[in-house]
Amino acid sequence: MASVKKIVWYYDFISPYAYLASQALGRFPSDIKIEYRPILFAGILKQWDTRGPGEIAPMRKFTYRQIAWLAQKNAIPLKFPPIHPFNPLKLLRLNIALGARPDVTDRLFRFVWAEGKSSDDHNAWCELLSDLGLTPGQAETLVSDPEVKAKLISETDSALDKGIFGVPGFMVDGEVFWGFDSMPFIANFLQDPALFTQATMQQADGVGEGITRK
Repeated sequence: MASVKKIVWYYDFISPYAYLASQALGRFPSDIKIEYRPILFAGILKQWDTRGPGEIAPMRKFTYRQIAWLAQKNAIPLKFPPIHPFNPLKLLRLNIALGARPDVTDRLFRFVWAEGKSSDDHNAWCELLSDLGLTPGQAETLVSDPEVKAKLISETDSALDKGIFGVPGFMVDGEVFWGFDSMPFIANFLQDPALFTQATMQQADGVGEGITRK
């Protein structure tokens, strides 16, 4: 019996590109299993000594314009949160505490990027929790749980060990893909597992490293 193909999807609610990806996962073939792995994007940035596009002044306007354009082109609802970047820890930990279920993950992404709300807004947060069947007290217990906190750290460390360098990140058959715009690339690879044996791909893999910055 042929094994079921699997995509491991790494995400953080802070990323608008991860939000776009979350709304497009249904484009993958229905027989593909998707594993949800919430990770802390800040930990990825720290490891690779880089910054997110929202933290680089000349990139901010372009990034948000591109997000708006991509959302429109892909018919994905979009409303920006009050501020960005923001602290995503409550969202990530709640997601982990609730098992990173697809329905919960989707609700949390839409809370931020389709409704434009913040987990720092008490009323909005309470409404979200009510939708999830939780009281504020229950949610506080969940996001404060040491095991939940440790799980987020371990998932982030595991992603780094596997070579994940951004979100949304994807791993398919040991190959790393990155970004919302890589999703057609992934679909191509799923259809043609020999894709990376092509001459142009082999040449791409063989490009040597030249000048390095200190």
